[in-house]
Amino acid sequence: MRTGTALVWLRRDLRLSDHAALAQALHSGASVQFVFVFDTDILKDLPRMDRRVAFIHATLAEIDQGLRALLADAGLLVGHGRPVELIPRLAAELGAAAVFANHDDEPAALERDAEVARRLALDGRRLRTGKDHVIFERSELLTSAGKPYTIFTPYKNAWLRRISHQDLMAHASEGLARALAKLPPGWRRGMPALAELGFEPDELPAALGAGSAGAEALFDDFESRMDRYAALRDFPAQKGPSYLSTHLRFGTVSIRRLARSAYERMLAGDRGAEVWLSELIWRDFYHQLMHHHPYAMKSAFKPEYDAIQWEQGPKADAHFQAWCEGRTGYPLVDAGMLQLRESGYMHNRLRMVAASFLVKHLGLDWRRGEAYFAEQLLDFDLAANNGGWQWAASTGCDAQPWFRIFNPVLQSQRFDPEGRFIKRYLPQLAALDAKHVHRPWRLGPALTHPGYPAPIVDHAAAREKTLARFAAVKKRLHLNIAVL
Repeated sequence: MRTGTALVWLRRDLRLSDHAALAQALHSGASVQFVFVFDTDILKDLPRMDRRVAFIHATLAEIDQGLRALLADAGLLVGHGRPVELIPRLAAELGAAAVFANHDDEPAALERDAEVARRLALDGRRLRTGKDHVIFERSELLTSAGKPYTIFTPYKNAWLRRISHQDLMAHASEGLARALAKLPPGWRRGMPALAELGFEPDELPAALGAGSAGAEALFDDFESRMDRYAALRDFPAQKGPSYLSTHLRFGTVSIRRLARSAYERMLAGDRGAEVWLSELIWRDFYHQLMHHHPYAMKSAFKPEYDAIQWEQGPKADAHFQAWCEGRTGYPLVDAGMLQLRESGYMHNRLRMVAASFLVKHLGLDWRRGEAYFAEQLLDFDLAANNGGWQWAASTGCDAQPWFRIFNPVLQSQRFDPEGRFIKRYLPQLAALDAKHVHRPWRLGPALTHPGYPAPIVDHAAAREKTLARFAAVKKRLHLNIAVL
């Protein structure tokens, strides 16, 4: 016999299986009620058509239907407002002694959760949170000196030494049907329309799918080709990646399930699984960095690089706009940026190439690119986005050296040799052969398609300018050390 109510607050964990907070709620012995809040503190700055809101809305509809399939009178409670106000109020209305949620270590989320916990405590209630979004979090992996890791390879080695099957086990949720509570009086059945939330429908990539069903379909497909991941992952015209990043971001699939599959296959000698598992470990790495170094979410992880003199003014702004719109004159960069604008997804190799181009060819502050990706990416994750941008900009921990500058033409020739990906997003270059599609300006203005621009910067000149820009900071740093 269950007594009382346990409120499970969904955030970036939009599923009903292998869910840490749900497992805690079931273990409490109380009846379980689910809630999601469309947070107006976040939504107010988004465009009226936002793919992420559409993805969340469709996923929540799946959850609501899943709950009603378990119990006809059940369903998902959906709020629209400020969680710091709505969650304590709902807990009081339901008589819930505790609200169960999974950790969210983004700085703004930690502030929100602290305020929710404070308000709940005023009423004699508790916010109970736990790990769910990563395999190892916060301070679970530290160096022998008790410090957080800032270099990936030692972190990865420690991760692999520590990992056990226990860490990868799913959280049980088989008792949900018996524990599920009915919808409380006064709460509507079903989802509010997007228009009620202030948004318009936006089309999602057909292959993405929504909710756990979409994640299952993608993972089933990827498992059949995971062994080829290492060989294909860097080629945007190939079907190499898992395409699960959006589902990982919103928790429609459990990280434990993905890591368990990769780990077991790695132990059996699967090289593709080994490389993919390394990518999942990078994700843990960036999240623990955010926990220990939250300042890096707004400034350089290496503070000396905040002194870099980035390009500013009308020309810099025009270059930034050309980069955003895929008009730099470098086909692989432009194709990647157009893929992002059209689909909300960008191939990981192209994220590195595009980020490097913005910082080290155009000389623009990495934070401008980071903010643009945050607006456009369906899979936007603060820790990973920040980590990736600071890696490309050489301002982060374990970043590429500041003097390493991707040549966009060589990257294009190596990773899209026939120009298949380029031509998919730049059809005006479709008639060019493999020799000229990577640098169409070599044909001269008479033969280059009139719809495609000349390069907005010269690679060699931009490289020299970037080397000088970073060298000036290093010189000032050495002078300051000498003075000390």
